[in-house]
Amino acid sequence: MSTSDHNIVLHVADVHMRFGGLHALADIDLEVEEGKTHAIIGPNGAGKSTLLNVCVGRLAPTSGAVVFDGQIITGMKPHEINQAGVARVFQTPEIFPDLSVLDNVMAPAFARRDGAFKLNFLGNMHREAEIREEAEHFINDVGMTAELDTHAGALSRGDKRRLELAMCLIQHPRLLLLDEPTAGMSRHDTNTTIELLRKIKERGMTKVIIEHDMHVVFSLADKISVLAQGRIIAEGTPDEVRANPKVKEAYLGSTQE
Repeated sequence: MSTSDHNIVLHVADVHMRFGGLHALADIDLEVEEGKTHAIIGPNGAGKSTLLNVCVGRLAPTSGAVVFDGQIITGMKPHEINQAGVARVFQTPEIFPDLSVLDNVMAPAFARRDGAFKLNFLGNMHREAEIREEAEHFINDVGMTAELDTHAGALSRGDKRRLELAMCLIQHPRLLLLDEPTAGMSRHDTNTTIELLRKIKERGMTKVIIEHDMHVVFSLADKISVLAQGRIIAEGTPDEVRANPKVKEAYLGSTQE
């Protein structure tokens, strides 16, 4: 299976996911266009994080396939999918709390080149300068230059999310998956993150975003897929989704009163 349209970076093709008697995902078929921001929304328990876990290889679908850049990635291990060009920002930031902000961002750069995380990477002195310069660039991108030497575990929740984003960006992914990127943030931090993600979009990076905050969704998304009870019930532009009566009933109406 492959996609004939080269503008489609990610194709989730007829994916089903069952956990015993629970049908967590059913008949999921969506396409993510290159350079676009594709948002996935829906009420709690709709299957959004399950869908992302299928896309990054943390879960194997009961049936169906995930195609990335024309290649079936279903059955590949998470690190293999990452090496292929897919990076993910998790709902709970996955960072190295005992390392500095700088070392956190340098680590995935070495992993990208060496094929595995090696936390003794500072011993590779002949390559450290180049990677340090690149890491400092992305740390500046996310507005954390002042925290360069701060231990990651001491950061606020919002800063941990921005740090994890820098850790993804230094991998130069073709596709960036973000699971609730503004969860737990203040409105100020949320707006800062929106501007950062807009800047990333200007560089042509393709993104899939799961998000509950409709301000974030409608500020960033080119296309929205709406999940409810494991099924896509609506899909379209933000204006189309906002006006869809099924969406209002299943989700938007209950959150925007």
